[in-house]
Amino acid sequence: MPVYQLTEELIFPHPSLAESDGLLAIGGDLSTERLILAYKNGIFPWYNEDEPILWFAPNPRFVLFPEKLKVSKSMKQLINKNEYHITLNQSFENVIGNCKKVKRKNQNGTWITNDMEKAYIKLHKKGMAHSVEVWNKKEELVGGLYGVNLGTVFFGESMFHKENNTSKLALIHLGTKFDFSIIDCQVYTKHLASLGAENIPFNSFYAKIVKETEKQSVF
Repeated sequence: MPVYQLTEELIFPHPSLAESDGLLAIGGDLSTERLILAYKNGIFPWYNEDEPILWFAPNPRFVLFPEKLKVSKSMKQLINKNEYHITLNQSFENVIGNCKKVKRKNQNGTWITNDMEKAYIKLHKKGMAHSVEVWNKKEELVGGLYGVNLGTVFFGESMFHKENNTSKLALIHLGTKFDFSIIDCQVYTKHLASLGAENIPFNSFYAKIVKETEKQSVF
Protein backbone atom coordinates (compact mmCIF):
# COMPACT_ATOMS: atom_id res chain seq x y z
CA MET A 1 0.00 0.00 0.00
CA PRO A 2 1.58 3.36 -1.00
CA VAL A 3 2.38 5.93 1.68
CA TYR A 4 0.16 8.99 1.34
CA GLN A 5 1.90 12.20 0.26
CA LEU A 6 0.45 15.17 2.13
CA THR A 7 -0.14 18.51 0.44
CA GLU A 8 -1.02 21.92 1.86
CA GLU A 9 -4.61 20.72 2.22
CA LEU A 10 -5.46 20.00 5.85
CA ILE A 11 -6.33 16.32 5.50
CA PHE A 12 -5.01 12.87 6.42
CA PRO A 13 -5.84 9.47 4.97
CA HIS A 14 -7.78 7.20 7.33
CA PRO A 15 -5.33 5.84 9.93
CA SER A 16 -6.40 2.25 9.17
CA LEU A 17 -4.46 2.62 5.89
CA ALA A 18 -1.08 2.75 7.67
CA GLU A 19 1.72 0.37 6.70
CA SER A 20 2.61 -2.59 8.93
CA ASP A 21 5.22 -0.44 10.71
CA GLY A 22 2.61 2.25 11.36
CA LEU A 23 3.77 4.70 8.68
CA LEU A 24 0.76 6.44 7.20
CA ALA A 25 1.84 9.62 5.44
CA ILE A 26 4.75 11.83 4.55
CA GLY A 27 5.10 15.60 4.21
CA GLY A 28 2.78 18.37 5.30
CA ASP A 29 3.74 20.65 8.17
CA LEU A 30 3.65 20.91 11.95
CA SER A 31 1.03 23.63 12.20
CA THR A 32 -1.19 23.61 15.26
CA GLU A 33 -4.22 22.81 13.11
CA ARG A 34 -2.57 19.82 11.44
CA LEU A 35 -1.21 18.44 14.72
CA ILE A 36 -4.61 18.61 16.42
CA LEU A 37 -6.28 16.94 13.42
CA ALA A 38 -3.61 14.24 13.55
CA TYR A 39 -4.08 13.51 17.25
CA LYS A 40 -7.85 13.39 16.92
CA ASN A 41 -7.32 10.59 14.41
CA GLY A 42 -4.67 8.70 16.37
CA ILE A 43 -1.82 9.95 14.18
CA PHE A 44 1.46 11.48 15.35
CA PRO A 45 4.68 12.80 13.75
CA TRP A 46 7.89 10.82 14.27
CA TYR A 47 10.97 11.47 12.17
CA ASN A 48 14.64 12.45 12.25
CA GLU A 49 16.17 15.86 11.56
CA ASP A 50 17.36 14.89 8.08
CA GLU A 51 14.04 13.38 7.00
CA PRO A 52 10.74 14.81 5.72
CA ILE A 53 7.91 14.76 8.26
CA LEU A 54 6.64 11.22 8.75
CA TRP A 55 3.22 10.47 10.26
CA PHE A 56 2.41 7.24 12.10
CA ALA A 57 -0.63 5.34 13.33
CA PRO A 58 0.74 2.05 14.75
CA ASN A 59 -1.35 -1.08 15.07
CA PRO A 60 -1.48 -2.32 17.79
CA ARG A 61 -1.45 0.85 19.88
CA PHE A 62 0.36 0.98 23.21
CA VAL A 63 -1.82 2.66 25.83
CA LEU A 64 -2.30 3.01 29.55
CA PHE A 65 -5.75 2.91 31.11
CA PRO A 66 -5.34 4.87 34.36
CA GLU A 67 -7.45 2.37 36.31
CA LYS A 68 -4.91 -0.32 35.35
CA LEU A 69 -1.89 1.70 36.45
CA LYS A 70 0.56 -0.47 38.41
CA VAL A 71 2.41 1.24 41.24
CA SER A 72 5.03 -1.09 42.68
CA LYS A 73 5.85 -1.32 46.37
CA SER A 74 9.19 0.39 45.75
CA MET A 75 7.50 3.24 43.89
CA LYS A 76 4.98 3.67 46.70
CA GLN A 77 7.87 3.87 49.14
CA LEU A 78 9.59 6.49 46.98
CA ILE A 79 6.40 8.55 46.81
CA ASN A 80 5.93 8.35 50.58
CA LYS A 81 9.47 9.61 51.22
CA ASN A 82 8.49 12.99 49.74
CA GLU A 83 11.94 13.45 48.25
CA TYR A 84 10.44 15.04 45.15
CA HIS A 85 7.63 17.42 44.38
CA ILE A 86 5.66 17.48 41.16
CA THR A 87 4.23 20.39 39.20
CA LEU A 88 2.14 20.87 36.08
CA ASN A 89 3.03 23.26 33.24
CA GLN A 90 5.62 25.13 35.26
CA SER A 91 8.56 24.46 32.93
CA PHE A 92 7.31 23.07 29.62
CA GLU A 93 10.23 24.32 27.54
CA ASN A 94 12.74 22.80 29.95
CA VAL A 95 10.91 19.48 29.91
CA ILE A 96 10.84 19.20 26.12
CA GLY A 97 14.43 20.41 26.02
CA ASN A 98 15.50 17.63 28.39
CA CYS A 99 13.48 15.05 26.47
CA LYS A 100 15.40 16.19 23.40
CA LYS A 101 18.90 16.05 24.85
CA VAL A 102 18.96 13.45 27.67
CA LYS A 103 20.58 10.29 26.32
CA ARG A 104 18.59 7.05 26.36
CA LYS A 105 19.93 3.54 26.46
CA ASN A 106 20.20 1.90 23.03
CA GLN A 107 19.23 5.10 21.22
CA ASN A 108 21.39 7.32 19.05
CA GLY A 109 20.35 10.93 18.94
CA THR A 110 16.79 12.17 19.24
CA TRP A 111 13.62 12.26 17.15
CA ILE A 112 12.64 15.62 18.66
CA THR A 113 13.79 17.91 15.87
CA ASN A 114 14.14 21.67 16.24
CA ASP A 115 10.90 22.14 14.30
CA MET A 116 9.12 19.60 16.51
CA GLU A 117 10.31 21.43 19.62
CA LYS A 118 9.03 24.75 18.30
CA ALA A 119 5.70 23.24 17.24
CA TYR A 120 4.95 21.74 20.66
CA ILE A 121 6.00 24.89 22.49
CA LYS A 122 3.48 26.70 20.30
CA LEU A 123 0.85 24.08 21.19
CA HIS A 124 1.66 24.60 24.86
CA LYS A 125 1.19 28.35 24.57
CA LYS A 126 -2.21 27.67 23.03
CA GLY A 127 -3.13 25.49 26.04
CA MET A 128 -3.11 22.10 24.32
CA ALA A 129 0.33 20.67 25.13
CA HIS A 130 1.25 20.12 28.76
CA SER A 131 4.15 19.06 30.92
CA VAL A 132 4.57 17.31 34.24
CA GLU A 133 7.76 18.25 36.10
CA VAL A 134 9.56 16.39 38.89
CA TRP A 135 11.85 18.45 41.15
CA ASN A 136 14.29 17.29 43.80
CA LYS A 137 14.89 19.03 47.12
CA LYS A 138 17.52 21.24 45.49
CA GLU A 139 14.79 22.54 43.16
CA GLU A 140 16.48 20.85 40.20
CA LEU A 141 14.33 19.51 37.36
CA VAL A 142 15.18 15.80 37.39
CA GLY A 143 12.31 14.17 35.51
CA GLY A 144 9.17 14.82 33.56
CA LEU A 145 7.01 14.24 30.52
CA TYR A 146 5.00 16.17 28.00
CA GLY A 147 2.14 15.51 25.63
CA VAL A 148 -1.14 16.76 24.21
CA ASN A 149 -4.51 16.78 25.99
CA LEU A 150 -7.70 16.65 23.94
CA GLY A 151 -10.86 15.87 25.86
CA THR A 152 -10.17 13.06 28.32
CA VAL A 153 -7.25 11.69 26.30
CA PHE A 154 -3.60 12.44 27.05
CA PHE A 155 -1.37 11.76 24.06
CA GLY A 156 2.04 11.19 25.61
CA GLU A 157 4.98 12.33 23.51
CA SER A 158 8.16 11.88 25.52
CA MET A 159 9.57 11.60 29.03
CA PHE A 160 12.98 11.88 30.66
CA HIS A 161 14.74 11.23 33.93
CA LYS A 162 18.00 12.41 35.47
CA GLU A 163 17.47 10.53 38.73
CA ASN A 164 16.15 6.98 39.04
CA ASN A 165 12.39 6.54 38.63
CA THR A 166 11.59 10.23 38.24
CA SER A 167 9.92 9.76 34.85
CA LYS A 168 7.79 7.04 36.47
CA LEU A 169 6.83 9.52 39.18
CA ALA A 170 5.63 11.92 36.49
CA LEU A 171 3.48 9.29 34.78
CA ILE A 172 2.03 8.01 38.06
CA HIS A 173 1.08 11.58 38.94
CA LEU A 174 -0.56 12.04 35.55
CA GLY A 175 -2.49 8.79 35.86
CA THR A 176 -3.69 9.22 39.44
CA LYS A 177 -4.30 12.95 39.88
CA PHE A 178 -6.30 13.68 36.72
CA ASP A 179 -9.43 12.20 35.15
CA PHE A 180 -8.08 10.80 31.92
CA SER A 181 -9.90 7.94 30.25
CA ILE A 182 -6.79 6.80 28.38
CA ILE A 183 -3.13 7.76 28.07
CA ASP A 184 -1.61 7.13 24.65
CA CYS A 185 1.94 5.75 24.89
CA GLN A 186 2.22 5.13 21.12
CA VAL A 187 4.60 2.16 20.91
CA TYR A 188 5.71 -0.55 23.31
CA THR A 189 8.46 0.06 25.86
CA LYS A 190 9.39 -2.21 28.74
CA HIS A 191 9.57 0.84 30.98
CA LEU A 192 5.90 1.71 30.47
CA ALA A 193 4.74 -1.91 30.37
CA SER A 194 5.98 -2.23 33.95
CA LEU A 195 3.48 0.50 34.87
CA GLY A 196 0.57 -1.31 33.25
CA ALA A 197 0.60 -0.01 29.68
CA GLU A 198 -0.64 -2.52 27.11
CA ASN A 199 -1.12 -3.05 23.40
CA ILE A 200 -4.67 -2.83 22.07
CA PRO A 201 -5.99 -3.09 18.49
CA PHE A 202 -5.85 0.25 16.71
CA ASN A 203 -9.57 0.11 15.84
CA SER A 204 -10.39 -0.09 19.57
CA PHE A 205 -8.09 2.84 20.30
CA TYR A 206 -9.53 4.86 17.43
CA ALA A 207 -13.14 4.26 18.45
CA LYS A 208 -12.36 5.46 21.96
CA ILE A 209 -10.45 8.62 21.08
CA VAL A 210 -13.00 9.73 18.47
CA LYS A 211 -15.52 9.90 21.30
CA GLU A 212 -13.28 11.02 24.17
CA THR A 213 -11.44 13.84 22.38
CA GLU A 214 -14.73 15.66 21.88
CA LYS A 215 -15.35 15.95 25.63
CA GLN A 216 -14.25 18.85 27.78
CA SER A 217 -10.47 18.81 28.17
CA VAL A 218 -9.01 17.67 31.48
CA PHE A 219 -6.48 20.53 31.53
